[in-house]
Amino acid sequence: MKNIAILGATGSVGTQALAVIQANPGLYKVSALTAQSNAALLISQALTFLPDLVVIGDENQYQAVKSALSGTVIRVLAGEEALCEAASLAEVDMVLTAIVGSVGLRPTIAAIEAGKEIALANKETLVVAGDLITRLAKKYGVSIIPVDSEHSAIFQCLVGEGNESIEKIYLTASGGPFRGKDREFLANVTKVQALKHPNWVMGAKITIDSASLMNKGLEVIEAKWLFDLEADQIDVIVHPQSIIHSIAQFKDGSMKAQMGVPDMRLPIHYALAYPHRISSDFRRFNFLDYPELSFYKADNDTFRNLDLAYVALRKGGNMPCIINAANEVVVNAFLQDQIGFLQMSDVIEQCMEEIAFIDEPGLNNYLETDHHTRIFANQLVTK
Repeated sequence: MKNIAILGATGSVGTQALAVIQANPGLYKVSALTAQSNAALLISQALTFLPDLVVIGDENQYQAVKSALSGTVIRVLAGEEALCEAASLAEVDMVLTAIVGSVGLRPTIAAIEAGKEIALANKETLVVAGDLITRLAKKYGVSIIPVDSEHSAIFQCLVGEGNESIEKIYLTASGGPFRGKDREFLANVTKVQALKHPNWVMGAKITIDSASLMNKGLEVIEAKWLFDLEADQIDVIVHPQSIIHSIAQFKDGSMKAQMGVPDMRLPIHYALAYPHRISSDFRRFNFLDYPELSFYKADNDTFRNLDLAYVALRKGGNMPCIINAANEVVVNAFLQDQIGFLQMSDVIEQCMEEIAFIDEPGLNNYLETDHHTRIFANQLVTK
């Protein structure tokens, strides 16, 4: 029995993780559930799984959640500090960090310092503070198991391999809803169009990131820290069918690819059970359903976010933190119809140029950079 805390239980990854847990009775116990604002779903999940602790990030909804769960023995807390408490509960074995955005940073640190195994679905944590997080994980002997389908694929390909044998990795991208489109087309796209991902069902933020290729850029930065690679060892290749989830190439020229139908439950299932594989009833891949698997070069000129992410990775320091904070602001602005699709890259690039660069940041530097970048990005959006 593995005791699991799920941070971000009401989002896409969180709900699918609970489905995986529910399908495997006797293997897992839900010890803690957290959500930012979806109190109704959080209450429903809590009544189903009866965790020891429930946390609602929005303190204005605390009383509603507390009242709804008053007939149970579930402890209810609210606010950011409570997220850290949920991540470090004594009885918890693994923390699934499925919170969207940089708000996942501090709870992840709390979990690592408490010695908890991390199932990482919050890529922003490593984007913002990869150096800090990986150093802490080594210090406390904590394993970080990636949940993103691409990083899970690389992780699986590297089982039994040494990092020194890696020559290169290829992160696959579907290309999103605008694959093959030019900048003239992108200048007029709407959020409704951008939210129609061809292969994956995800939350709004990550879906927009996928449409702009920022999601792939963030994954490139995350891969650097997960697998201890240099920027030139990480490539992105567009694979519209999303069957090959990523590829590892070794110094002898051989390659390994992890394949499967596009279903986020697969990497979640793998991460929760690691180092074991357990049976599932998920749909199986049939080669005859896919007579062609195609691959294309990523268009960094049209989709500038991917190129900006590589710039941030090579620059290092707090630059990935800047790009992440600016991106969170512009995605929200795009979803609110405040800026256009191409303007998101313009704001991000200006933040990278204007926000003070710090070569060797500590936690407070990261938090201050995140704060200042959001203020500046919001000012640019308003203009």
